Amino acid sequence: MKRSGVLLLGAAGRLGRMIRAFWPDSTDLACQSRAPGPGVVSFDPLHDSDRLAAAMRGRRAVVCLSGVTPAHAAATGDPFSLNTDLALAALNAAAGAGVPRLMLASSAAVYGAAGGPLAEDMLCAPVSDYGRAKLQMEQAAAALAKDREQPVTMLRIGNVAGADAILGGWRADMRLDTLPDGSTPERSYIGPKTLAAVVHRLCLLDDLPEILNVAAPGTVAMGDLLDAAGLRWSSRAAGPATIGKVQLQTRRLENLVEFAPNAGTAESLVAEWRAYRARTDGPQ
Repeated sequence: MKRSGVLLLGAAGRLGRMIRAFWPDSTDLACQSRAPGPGVVSFDPLHDSDRLAAAMRGRRAVVCLSGVTPAHAAATGDPFSLNTDLALAALNAAAGAGVPRLMLASSAAVYGAAGGPLAEDMLCAPVSDYGRAKLQMEQAAAALAKDREQPVTMLRIGNVAGADAILGGWRADMRLDTLPDGSTPERSYIGPKTLAAVVHRLCLLDDLPEILNVAAPGTVAMGDLLDAAGLRWSSRAAGPATIGKVQLQTRRLENLVEFAPNAGTAESLVAEWRAYRARTDGPQ
């Protein structure tokens, strides 16, 4: 069977909307959401396995973003355990449909309080319920994938500009932890357009590792990010629990995807965030 096109599960979520906005070829992308909406096929992957299998049939890759985030859990009461249920449903359907490549959205939260560089093969010790749920999802999916002989890659996605607590959660009274040297904490980030390009590229490759960190190379300081966006913030003394630098090791990803030299800079991240907002909300 000749396979073509990519299926994006959970396409109505924040990351799904970002990827859709910058996908290089919209004719190549099929989108699923539980809620009806323009440009999406609507069904519940946990309760309509026939439609899930049909949507995957003939696809060269499936990207599963479906899951329960902390914000979603707080708003709906849905348990984090649904992350595993959704991943296993996608994996079973992909194996049945003979999909060559399945990617499951995980999170950098699986690394817990470690500072980095955080490599994919290190021992994970998540500290949040969400991080623990995502690690459990990874482990259950890896076991089932081995049993079903289904290729799968867990995408440990870092901070995405605009879907984060800094740019995406900015408010006029925002305060940032400030370290003794006057700097603000640094984190690994990726912009919406770069994220779409990375996922698109991975969907074209035949051989992927089981786990991939997804972020632009390097780190960016939170204060620099807000300064580049022209957004006000004030300082507060960092407490003992503040981690000064959390960096995802991106060597594996860089061997597969070519990044623009400035992809991880505050200016580039803000530019991508603004470009996304312009596409979805109109001029800012």
